[in-house]
Amino acid sequence: MPSKETERPAWYGKGYSFFTNTACEYFPCHPVPEGTEFNCLFCYCPLYVLGRDCGGNFTYLENGRKDCSKCLLPHRRESYGDIIRRYQDILGVMARQEKPET
Repeated sequence: MPSKETERPAWYGKGYSFFTNTACEYFPCHPVPEGTEFNCLFCYCPLYVLGRDCGGNFTYLENGRKDCSKCLLPHRRESYGDIIRRYQDILGVMARQEKPET
């Protein structure tokens, strides 16, 4: 039977996939239970640009902006792989936005 260590993805536990900046004046930027691990790597969520398809817990405000204050998706240690896998989706949105008008 494989151990918990061998079941983890290669990026798990690496410095490039998780860090917490407790010195930040906004830490934590979302309310979290005491003792919760909080990943500051994606301080500004790269999935925001995907709008309704971001996969996070958000609402839209009356002015049309997304309110992501209740979303912890980019701040969970285990979300790193999910976010990295979505970069092709993000690039697609960028390509559509940058497409020259004809």
